[in-house]
Amino acid sequence: MVMQDGGAVDVRPGADPGRAAAGHERAYRTAGTALAVYGGALTAWTVYGIVQGDGSVWDFFEGLFNPRASFFMWTLGPGEWALVVALLAVAAGALALRRVARTGALLLGWVILAQSAREIVGLCHAGYRHVYALEPLGGWVLATRALGLPTALIVIVALLRATERPGAAGAAADGGEDDTRTEATKRSCADADSWWRRRLSRICGVLFLVMGATRLVWAAWGTAEEHIGLATYLRRAVDGSATGDVVQLSQSGEFTTLSSVTVLLVLGVLAVRSNRDVRGALLVFAAVELYLTVRTVVLLTVTGFFGGPLVTGESAASLVITAYELAATTSVVVLATGRSFSAYGAYESRVSGPYGGGNRRSSPDGRAG
Repeated sequence: MVMQDGGAVDVRPGADPGRAAAGHERAYRTAGTALAVYGGALTAWTVYGIVQGDGSVWDFFEGLFNPRASFFMWTLGPGEWALVVALLAVAAGALALRRVARTGALLLGWVILAQSAREIVGLCHAGYRHVYALEPLGGWVLATRALGLPTALIVIVALLRATERPGAAGAAADGGEDDTRTEATKRSCADADSWWRRRLSRICGVLFLVMGATRLVWAAWGTAEEHIGLATYLRRAVDGSATGDVVQLSQSGEFTTLSSVTVLLVLGVLAVRSNRDVRGALLVFAAVELYLTVRTVVLLTVTGFFGGPLVTGESAASLVITAYELAATTSVVVLATGRSFSAYGAYESRVSGPYGGGNRRSSPDGRAG
């Protein structure tokens, strides 16, 4: 920020509006550490799979995107690979005290809590506990899954109340020097935040709501076609013992589908109502879904789906849904990431621009959150 008082010029940089307020630093670092520890545990299982498997590191990276690639050890599934990246990325953002990491961390906390609840339900069955006892690595798998519960609780408790108003982070970082900002600067910050909430947040919300509703309808149609009862489907989703497998750390398809629909609808409603900032959560979940959708597109490509005729309505509908999910997730990632559309970034540029009493724009140093 450039401020001029008489003949003196103050060239001190303005406060970083993308940084958490000083009073919330401990909460951010606690949550970031918990996510990093849990992400590290899942990463260790990935490394173990590569070392114990009969393939190479290249085979692993090929399997990340090509579902038909010969993979050697499915300790983690594609959803868990995406979760590991999300955990480590959000943990880094939280440890760096980036405000945008807060809602992303809360989203991951609730997802991990749901996974832990599913495992607790499964452990209520004696047969499922016996399977753990029979497996050589059963204790390590159970310990990894058990780690998820305190991780989720720490993240949720630490960050749930760490809310702040736009511009509050900058005021805390300056030690009260926000009084030097003009009213025009404050209004421009409010306008930038209002632009995100009124426009882009609602666009992202609508995209998520349509995606969630479509996925729900598709799942209901699939269960009806396969003659799977609702009670059976829900048991597979919420009961860890339903699969009877403890070696795999991946979740069941029913849990993945039901949880993704829930997140899409909840985030969609929050984004459309735009009464709170959910940009971080939108970005994290859209990025995970984009990766999984890209894997689906790769599968359709390597199996020759695009080269053959669309002989059934089911295949045509599947292609349309995949195309929409690819476009929707890409759009949300772009909208939630773009610096020019960020309330934080717009605030930063206005603080150092003419409204802030200066004549220079801030350098693109990534401080927009």
